Amino acid sequence: MSRKPVPAQSGERSRVELLFDKPQALSRLFGQYDQNLVALENRLGVYITARGNKIGLEGTAEQVAMARDVLHDLYARIQRGEDVDTGLVDASIAMAAEPTLTGIIRADAGGGGAPPIMIRTRKKTIVPRTPAQAHYMRELVNNDIIFALGPAGTGKTYIAVAQAVQQLITGSIQRLILSRPAVEAGEKLGFLPGDMKEKVDPYLRPLYDALNDCLPAEQVERRIASGEIEIAPIAFMRGRTLADAFIILDEAQNTTP
Repeated sequence: MSRKPVPAQSGERSRVELLFDKPQALSRLFGQYDQNLVALENRLGVYITARGNKIGLEGTAEQVAMARDVLHDLYARIQRGEDVDTGLVDASIAMAAEPTLTGIIRADAGGGGAPPIMIRTRKKTIVPRTPAQAHYMRELVNNDIIFALGPAGTGKTYIAVAQAVQQLITGSIQRLILSRPAVEAGEKLGFLPGDMKEKVDPYLRPLYDALNDCLPAEQVERRIASGEIEIAPIAFMRGRTLADAFIILDEAQNTTP
């Protein structure tokens, strides 16, 4: 790399050298044409040099500390098999700017770069990609009622289902109830054949997708059959007794007062 130093902001200058034990992974860390390092320099105002398995950071003490944390986070993600791109670099920078999280599971001291907050299920470990998701995951633990608002695809339902599955596995809840209004997405489906379950299943498909991503299929079927997991439209929830249950109401904006 031969880039001009990025002028550091006011403050005491600091220089740190990082040593990585797997040089072959650094090409993925740097990105094509060092695009990830360039993004770090532009966002944080640090100057980065690389030689062999060593990376040098120069800037103010705060800038260098943040860049070091981001590089360690990205390196740990690569070791876990994740792909690193500029979008993930931006997300990691935003996470590094957050205060220490008192989240669902804290990383142990010297935990090999594990993220500070995560949800573990039978099939995978879910970590936040943005500060908003980290805040959401923390609030799911600290509060009994959560209202999650945001655009489609930001993880509102998926993270809630993952947290519910994690609590079901550990035994802190006895039942998981997933519900949503049976409302078409702008297209009338008409009368559907079959029994009640077959009629409403197309409307509840997003909940099944999230559930199957967190639990093996045979466990999903077994827990649904035993009543531990229940998926039903909101129309059938009136008058229910819901003790020791984790309840998720998806697409609540489509309900009526």
